[in-house]
Amino acid sequence: MTEDRSDDPSADDPHSALDARARQTDARRFSPSIARNRDAVRAVFLQHMLAEGTLLEIASGTGEHGAHIAPGLPGLDWWYSDIDADGRASQAAWASHLGPGAGLKGPLRIDVSAGSWGEADALAPFDAMFCANMLHIAPFAAAQGLMAGAGQRLRQGGRMMVYGPFARHGEMAPSNQRFSDDLKSRDPDWGVRDLDREIGPLARAAGLALVEVVEMPANNLSVIFERE
Repeated sequence: MTEDRSDDPSADDPHSALDARARQTDARRFSPSIARNRDAVRAVFLQHMLAEGTLLEIASGTGEHGAHIAPGLPGLDWWYSDIDADGRASQAAWASHLGPGAGLKGPLRIDVSAGSWGEADALAPFDAMFCANMLHIAPFAAAQGLMAGAGQRLRQGGRMMVYGPFARHGEMAPSNQRFSDDLKSRDPDWGVRDLDREIGPLARAAGLALVEVVEMPANNLSVIFERE
């Protein structure tokens, strides 16, 4: 359960966690798709999310989103997490590379589909949460767990930003449809989720109100929820 797809699902670059990850001499990993979208993601984060407090990132993947956003917000503690050991190694390497002043913490091991989130439960409630490009490349139980977990672990008024490709009201862009079909051919439990028919009801049941939907490049969305 991890991070980024190609900005254009019809392009030659592989999608999401499926793209090739470059490595440095340390354990840091680099995703070409994150390099393309990180500025747009950061801009939405700075406009709609908090500038200080404690944030939990779910499925941090390479760790590049946190490394791109957190150092510019000195009052923010950004906790990495992932179920994947290689991802956690990359996140730890990014935190080490940027140093303690960057505000990068962890990584924690979290399986969002489990009732317990381990060490993260001792840190809750969080002021904010962030999750980029996990929902389409994980079983639907991960979406259920993310929303329920956010409802339980965000403070009242805390916000969660979710980024990635989505369908809306049963329809999706042709490029996202091709991408979803490709994902399902790899694993029938994967696929682009419908924000209104699948994710929205989970959020409402968890006490999360939809605050903003921001259109992003290449038919992605940034979705902002707030704990009621």
